Amino acid sequence: MSSVVSRFAPSPTGLLHSGNYRTAVFSYLFAKHEGGKFIVRIEDTDQARSKPEYETPIFEVLKWLNIQADEQYRQSEHRPRHRELLERLVTNKTAYISKETPKTPDERGEVIRFKNPGGTVTFTDVIRGEITTDVTDLGDFIIARSLDEPVFHFAVVVDDADENVTHVIRGGDHISNTARQMLIQRALGLPTPLYAHLPLILDSNHKKLSKRTDAKALTEYRDMGILPEAMLNYISFLGWNPGDNREYLSHDELIKEFDISRVQKGSAIFDEVKLFSVNQHWMRELSDNDYITRGNLDTKALLAVSLLKERAKTFKEAREMLSGELSCLFNEPVLDRKQLLAKEPPERPGMAITALESLLEPINSLKNGVSSDMIKETIMPFANAEEQKGKGGRGAVLWPLRYALSGRERSPDPFTIISIIGSEESISRIRKAIAILEG
Repeated sequence: MSSVVSRFAPSPTGLLHSGNYRTAVFSYLFAKHEGGKFIVRIEDTDQARSKPEYETPIFEVLKWLNIQADEQYRQSEHRPRHRELLERLVTNKTAYISKETPKTPDERGEVIRFKNPGGTVTFTDVIRGEITTDVTDLGDFIIARSLDEPVFHFAVVVDDADENVTHVIRGGDHISNTARQMLIQRALGLPTPLYAHLPLILDSNHKKLSKRTDAKALTEYRDMGILPEAMLNYISFLGWNPGDNREYLSHDELIKEFDISRVQKGSAIFDEVKLFSVNQHWMRELSDNDYITRGNLDTKALLAVSLLKERAKTFKEAREMLSGELSCLFNEPVLDRKQLLAKEPPERPGMAITALESLLEPINSLKNGVSSDMIKETIMPFANAEEQKGKGGRGAVLWPLRYALSGRERSPDPFTIISIIGSEESISRIRKAIAILEG
């Protein structure tokens, strides 16, 4: 294993969205590409806001995405170490206990501040190049609320050093934190990792993706029926590409191809339409049996997998179609006389029943298992003949046929339905439609 160590350090203070998990994905892919180690550290020092119901989904989603940590830590377990180093800074007068005037009832009357030496701090960002910050304006910033309550800037510096993190890959909104953290590293004599600040992810309105702007948690997409390989594929391309025209890469291919130098500096757009398109690609890659299993669908849906692959972009959509427009493939429809006559022209009364009766013989002659194209070639001559006779045309033939077979305004075309349910069942349904029209 190489010396590369990256980490994902989420705070369990809310459900995480794709922007949060993009950090995990890039950190993981980078470490695995380099043959290194990937760490997950739960940053739960904010005891008031950190909750188990937010932590559990983090591990569920990482497992779902097939992102496996080599080591796991919990920041709150490091409190003795944090206190030790805080005391060191106070003792050597690099930090001090500051008496404060609380502005709100929740504020402390005493905090620990870092003694800012001023000047500039420069680092070379792996993605953005050299960045220099004048730290004078930061003043003596807070690093702990008490010796047992370090704030983010302090705790993250200590933990990264103790866990031998070599590369900190995180969102671009953390650039402003880096100078503070480097000052703390210098004061403690700790190494400075390489920083790579990722481009922001924007929503469709070009605003920063966040919970406050209704960004969906990844658990919502999982529950919609997005495949994990699709989500991993899509997130990996938010601000990165393999340098060619490929759009679809598997878990192992992403590890092989991931090159952090190809991460772009500009913002990426989270496009749900594109995500669904990527998901449909991976759904279509599944075998029919795997489609049923992965979608948690009834085995009878095997009849309709080809249609589902053509139409459904998520497994939630697939389930909705099976209970809606595709239900006719499994259940005999309930027919309405008015709907059967919906396309019959007033000047040609009786056309619907005549059309259905004329199709009985050609449909009966079909063998089960014939393709929808062959069925279309058998039926269309009758519809075309009506087209020549005048008003109503093909629609006046094909509509009552499709409705007789499906009982729905929206359904597959009649040729597809016949190819799936067979000629015998099709004849039975057509005869019942004729009986309704005769009644």
